Amino acid sequence: MTYKIIVDSCTDLTESMKKDRHYQLVPLTLQIDDKTIIDDDTFDQKEFLKIVAASPNSPKSSCPSPEAYMKLYGGKEDVYVVTLSANLSGSYNSAVLGRKLYLEEHPHKNIEVFNSCSASVCQTLIAKKIQEYAEAGKGFQEIINLVKAFKEKLSTKFVLENLDTLRKSGRLTGIKAILTSVLNIKPVMAGTAEGTICKLDQARGIQKALTLMADLIEKDVQKPEERTLAIAHCNNYNRALNVKEEILRRVPFMDSFIVDTAGVSTMYAGDGGIIVSY
Repeated sequence: MTYKIIVDSCTDLTESMKKDRHYQLVPLTLQIDDKTIIDDDTFDQKEFLKIVAASPNSPKSSCPSPEAYMKLYGGKEDVYVVTLSANLSGSYNSAVLGRKLYLEEHPHKNIEVFNSCSASVCQTLIAKKIQEYAEAGKGFQEIINLVKAFKEKLSTKFVLENLDTLRKSGRLTGIKAILTSVLNIKPVMAGTAEGTICKLDQARGIQKALTLMADLIEKDVQKPEERTLAIAHCNNYNRALNVKEEILRRVPFMDSFIVDTAGVSTMYAGDGGIIVSY
């Protein structure tokens, strides 16, 4: 059976995935002051960072409509959808509602929506795993079961230069983001199983925080020889490369890759942010 994988634009794709026709993107919309930016292949990261740096206001994002997903559900292919955590965005709910409406007219269509319970390269890993199973010829329900089991074992950690956007958007309830600017404290953050954000630890300065993140990954990773290390960076490839080398020096991951953040991840990670999933 043929297939397609629909992802929202918080999924930070590799260059090969961007060129692969099996993948289709549903963009979120970014808003900063009076500027509206569609998070698709026209997104200019450096220009966006300049606009954000020059504005006293925090950028915001809007999730896709159910109709945006429905437009891509057509065709004869099995459809798999991967979205940003339902606890961080309405993208998942839009995809699910679009599926419900589409199936009312096309009840025999195979459509599955995966709530990543995470963001960024965690979504990328889920999408890549769907393709791996689909290319291996596995059936629709078998792929669903296998991907759900795979998703439960994924971990996401990140270190950002500042937490202002996450704090102002309400994603950091109970976390004192003000410390990051006053004392140069850089928290090591993580995604929870429920798809929310928690603080694992903290260090003074970005390099110490990144090293601490590598320590935590080394301690909690299981069967790394069966896992892929995925790293997303916002406008700092060298930092991402150093993080990758530090982690691989400690942990024998099966594979690894680095991607640049697209619009949504850029908005939340901020200039210099590093996100790791495995």
